[in-house]
Amino acid sequence: MTSVDQAEQSAQASSSHMMKTTKRGRPFLKDTLDLFATLIVSLNLTTHKQYFRTFPNSFSTDEAAANLASLKFSQSNRGPDPRDKSRIVTTTTTTTFSMTRDMAKAMCQHFMDARLIENAADLGSNLFKDRGTYVLTPKGLHVLERFISKNGMNSDHLQPVFASQPICIKLLHLERRSADDEIIVTQSVITALFRRFVGRQPNYPTQLSANPPDVFQEYHERSKGVPLMDVQERAQPLLGKAYMSALEWLCDFTSVVGREEAAEMAAQFVRFGLITLVSDKRKNNDSAIIFTVRGSTPGGNSPVSQHGEFRCTAKAIYRITDEGKRLAQWDEASSSPQSSTVNLHLTERPSLENDSIDGTPKTGIEAADAKIHRRISMAEKLNSSYEAAEKKGNVKSSTDRLKYILEEPSYRALFRDFLKANFCEENLAFWMDVEDFKRKFNTTSSAQAAAPARSGSKGTPGQAAMERHHEALIQTAFQIYNKYLAPSSQNELNIDHGLRLDLANYLGEVMNGLHGKSFDGQVDASQATSFNATQLQVLIKLYTRIQTHVLRLMAMDSLPKFIKTQRFLDARQWLGEGDAPGDDVHFLTSPPAPPAYITVSLKGSEREHRQHRRDMPGSPQVS
Repeated sequence: MTSVDQAEQSAQASSSHMMKTTKRGRPFLKDTLDLFATLIVSLNLTTHKQYFRTFPNSFSTDEAAANLASLKFSQSNRGPDPRDKSRIVTTTTTTTFSMTRDMAKAMCQHFMDARLIENAADLGSNLFKDRGTYVLTPKGLHVLERFISKNGMNSDHLQPVFASQPICIKLLHLERRSADDEIIVTQSVITALFRRFVGRQPNYPTQLSANPPDVFQEYHERSKGVPLMDVQERAQPLLGKAYMSALEWLCDFTSVVGREEAAEMAAQFVRFGLITLVSDKRKNNDSAIIFTVRGSTPGGNSPVSQHGEFRCTAKAIYRITDEGKRLAQWDEASSSPQSSTVNLHLTERPSLENDSIDGTPKTGIEAADAKIHRRISMAEKLNSSYEAAEKKGNVKSSTDRLKYILEEPSYRALFRDFLKANFCEENLAFWMDVEDFKRKFNTTSSAQAAAPARSGSKGTPGQAAMERHHEALIQTAFQIYNKYLAPSSQNELNIDHGLRLDLANYLGEVMNGLHGKSFDGQVDASQATSFNATQLQVLIKLYTRIQTHVLRLMAMDSLPKFIKTQRFLDARQWLGEGDAPGDDVHFLTSPPAPPAYITVSLKGSEREHRQHRRDMPGSPQVS
């Protein structure tokens, strides 16, 4: 049981709503992703057997249906009490999902359509079966990681999954209309999507070797862009055909939620003149679904037409047009090992085009041309010419440039190695630990299948989770203190005397009030358990002041040396920052909602960066 100050208040609210569905009968994307992640957190992913094979980190149809039958998601948020700003109020909201077994199976089918899960025993199957074994896809792991991070959830039981399976490192999100959840289609959105689709260089699959690639390498190759091939047609070589694999690629690396939506995006590529049909070798009695999209034309010499169609059959072969190659900037692409990295920022939210699907007009929506505003890229902010132009705000700009580096996992890992080599790694370690601590303090959530209430039991699952979380926060707060700030600690920071004195005075005041003892500079576990949420918030404010001080120190002392190192320059080339134009999709770890944006998996990116460092010739092996 945790000790909670009487000033801390707790409000319990219960919320339940019907999931909104589109005209096609599928749930809205946000509800689909939230329910998927809540289900996975509630499951115990174990090893299952089917067809004499074993599948680790998997779940069965029965397990998914049982949890979805009554699934509870509790979220607790801390904030100032409106009546007394010095106190903390905790609001816990519990959302209950309830559905029959048939509804649960239908929901899991939506998860499969969105490429969040797949049949472990039959990866080619698109049907969620009554007795099946299922695993998470790389896209599903990406969605799950972001959900856990956003909601402050305990994911210790999921770490084996993240460590053993590929994760979609960069997922392209397409903005949707709030009324019907349809993707907003504009020229800027199609440009961003197409560049991500084809990659910065043509992606021809590597030749098969004696040792087939492992799952991580195979997925990395696919992430560069849709696989292309050369086809001979009437003795004429036709290059770059994207056929049925186009739909699979769009489902795996973007936020589209099924083959229908993927086919509509492919039809938009045809409409915008980026791909074109070369041949369709279906026989007379072969059927195929043909998706047609319509919209306005901008006029002039634009390759955009009023309609485009895409044929969903493996017998249809499409090629990248000259306009598509120009838009993809293949001629300008460098030989970067990560040739699919894209970097475009859509800074203005354009109006919607007057589009229709399968001939059904969407009225009341005016067409408008999309505008792409070029922003200053990270590469320019880091180079010397840009520094010279910002001499008046040197300290501020250096801090901003350091924040850019800390937001990109690959740069951050290199910066950590640099600091470690210069014996000042504790500055970055403290900054990152406090960032994680602040995030966990503000929000905590839990997901579990509801169990029957026991007679005489007190509290709710949300309240119990909150108490456990509070105890963990106290331990984390003083682990940070004992590691970085206590006198003669193992990684003691070199900080301003005034900051150290303010921290010592506050802890001395609290310890004297709680235990009647003077503070000797050390905090043991028995003393720490008495802290309440309000006192933790004050401690966080003191930690934040120290964070700011440490960040400025790193920006002024370490950053100028780091950006001149060869490993950093190599990383810029590897990430496409060295010479890439600043007109693709902006990378975000916590994005707002522009028409198109990319989210980055921190776990997947750091793992790929470690692999890249091992593969670089002459690179030291860093643990």
